[in-house]
Amino acid sequence: MPRDIQAAYKKGTRSSDGKPGKNYWQNHGRYTINITAMPPDRTIKGTETITYFNNSPDTIRNPNIKLLLNIHKPGAPRNGGADPDYLTSGVHVDKFMVNGQTRPFRGDPAVFTNVGVGLPKPLPPHDSVQLYFEWHYDVSVESGREGMIDSTTYFLAYFYPRVAVFDDYNGWDRMPFMDSHEFYSDFNDYNVTVNVPKNYIVWGTGTLQQPEKLLQPVFLKRYKDSWVSDDVIRIVTKEDVAAKNVTAQNPVNSWQFTAANIPDMAFGLSDHFVWDGTSVVVDDATKRRASAQAAYNDTAADYHHVARYARHSLNWLSHNWPGIPYPYEKTTVFHGYAGMEYPMMANDETYGDTTFSRFVAEHEIAHTYMPFYMGINETRYGFMDEGWATTFEILIGREDLGKERADEFYKRFRVNGWSNNPSSDQQVPIVTPGDAMTGGGFGNNEYVKASLGYLAMKDILGDELFKKCLHEYMNRWNGKHPIPWDFFNTFNDVAGKNLNWFWNNWFFGTNYIDYSLTDVKKSSSGYTVSIKNIGGALAPVDVVVKYTDGSSETKHLSPAVWEKNASQTNVSISTKKTIESVQLDGGIFVDGDKSNNKTPADKKAF
Repeated sequence: MPRDIQAAYKKGTRSSDGKPGKNYWQNHGRYTINITAMPPDRTIKGTETITYFNNSPDTIRNPNIKLLLNIHKPGAPRNGGADPDYLTSGVHVDKFMVNGQTRPFRGDPAVFTNVGVGLPKPLPPHDSVQLYFEWHYDVSVESGREGMIDSTTYFLAYFYPRVAVFDDYNGWDRMPFMDSHEFYSDFNDYNVTVNVPKNYIVWGTGTLQQPEKLLQPVFLKRYKDSWVSDDVIRIVTKEDVAAKNVTAQNPVNSWQFTAANIPDMAFGLSDHFVWDGTSVVVDDATKRRASAQAAYNDTAADYHHVARYARHSLNWLSHNWPGIPYPYEKTTVFHGYAGMEYPMMANDETYGDTTFSRFVAEHEIAHTYMPFYMGINETRYGFMDEGWATTFEILIGREDLGKERADEFYKRFRVNGWSNNPSSDQQVPIVTPGDAMTGGGFGNNEYVKASLGYLAMKDILGDELFKKCLHEYMNRWNGKHPIPWDFFNTFNDVAGKNLNWFWNNWFFGTNYIDYSLTDVKKSSSGYTVSIKNIGGALAPVDVVVKYTDGSSETKHLSPAVWEKNASQTNVSISTKKTIESVQLDGGIFVDGDKSNNKTPADKKAF
């Protein structure tokens, strides 16, 4: 446990039983934002008032402001290159005020995604301050997580100045946004108005206010019907957008969205995207429905199915894994280029293979729970959200495709690139702060290694106890900022077991998967199979036994067999039959060296 984390436990903001400590706190903001987008003009203009509440025991003098879109400025530090279409002049703060008083705001070429500002007087604990911004920026032509989809379609994310997270273990989040890592945000209340020309539709996070003032009656009815329909309703078709009669015919329409206790807002807008909607009951106890929507260019054939894929995702995630009702009112999958999640939104590519389209939608919607319902520090501990989305993706995939196909896809797409790679950067502990890493080792830590760790613990505890632990972790920490030790300690507490032998091995170790079948010996009751753990990782494995009479059996070994001795284990096979061969099969826990996983071919029988 690093010293800053130890200090949080000593201060009582975190508790060794995994619960928020008696002194836990987190700060909060109320954001009122008004932006204007007039495609094909690329300039986005905005005004914003933030009421920021200091719930900490500390006096704040110099809050840190995040200007994430300064990643597009020439010279900004980033993981990767930047071609001319990616670059812009960044975010220009035209006016900055504190409690109504105009203040200087640093905007020189050396300022990138973090900007410290001085308050005219310190902000004491349990008090608030009002910050005001006027700003503008140009949408990047090269669209990734945000930017221009086409000349009249924009995806607006990370578009507003925000107060960085000030937390109990690290203070101000001053980690630079490097364009490969993801984000860390407080839970805030938002009231956002997006002003666009007539015939433009805006999709976004939060509740759309007064849709009757924005949509013509026929489209308003379809929109409302889709919120209670199990079937996909084509709210706006390509013929509708071509006729230019979908929206109110004011020169400018103001689309207002509100959301409470949420970490971010994102919006897509277009004058030619079509719109589908459906819904599903996500909470059986209350019969609450959630809406599943898709906004896309009609030429994308796979997107004609995406609203249905989104509906399936909401239904399955709510009722199976994690098995907690989807916490928001809707999700919208927007046709872009990122494969990226936002609260109630996903910016997903189009694919020729609809199986992959569904896979991506499911993964991004699964992120609803981590990092949005749970306020994960994705920049530092991205394995706490990517690992879970990857875990949910294989579990839902087994229903979609069947276990054999889903497991094979998971191995091919996720696991093989780690298990079969002997490079030293693949043996960095998962818990290593993500902002200190780049490259393939970083990606595998966040996705597959963490996912396998969660699945291995599921194998140890069994589905019922594992789900009980997961639900309690989510119950304790939703709407807060959990860190890895909160997760580990909660599982230990709820399971009633000290599982540190596993957490230390999988998340803090440099281990990999490589088991060796070292011996098969006759015993008084049958046979003893000896297995050596060369790689050190504690993973499940199946012992597949074939007999000379043509029959076979499989003995499953949970990672729990390694608790007392992580390097060697013996497996008893009770039988009166004669063994012909024995083979180890890790399934999705792919062994990095399969050459030592079976008895030699020249052994005819034992």
